[in-house]
Amino acid sequence: MPNAPLTARQPRRNRYLLMRHGHSEANANGLIISRPERGLAGFGLSPRGHAQLEGLLADWRWPLPDRLLHSDFRRTTETAEWIGRHFGLLLAPHAGLRERSFGDLEGLSDDRYPDIWALDANDPRHRAFGVESVTRVADRMLAVIAALEAETQGETILLVSHGDPLQILLTALEERPLSAHRDREPLAPASITMLS
Repeated sequence: MPNAPLTARQPRRNRYLLMRHGHSEANANGLIISRPERGLAGFGLSPRGHAQLEGLLADWRWPLPDRLLHSDFRRTTETAEWIGRHFGLLLAPHAGLRERSFGDLEGLSDDRYPDIWALDANDPRHRAFGVESVTRVADRMLAVIAALEAETQGETILLVSHGDPLQILLTALEERPLSAHRDREPLAPASITMLS
């Protein structure tokens, strides 16, 4: 595997479908749930999230996945379970796909996200409020793809993760400044973005 960083222009050995989890109980309650101690066991999909996945699978428009990796948070695991059952895929939880940790904002209102995103725009390395830096999120998300590229080829791999990590990953792959990750159109719950 070459040591060159992954980019959107660099040919990949696999095709990737990047999926944000379905609408969750955290979304429904307007809460930041970003730490494993709360996110692994609780705050799964909302009824709206179940309906989104039902509609998505009834009208699947993407290549059929060969493999399925997902964040081990409850909301991403439940999303992956729906996909896995539908396509007969085994689930592979991966901590590298976890939600970005929002540190001291854990459990607070999600109207605090813009405070962090404003700081991100000034410095993607910041760790204000104990948040995980944008640069660290980019490194771990890119590492997931780099490892898959090193071990397999010719597969369509579905990665189920969270809004911020996926926005950051896409920004990194596009070789845009990581400070601009919120300049992208926000990824909707249960949306899929294809990397070819």
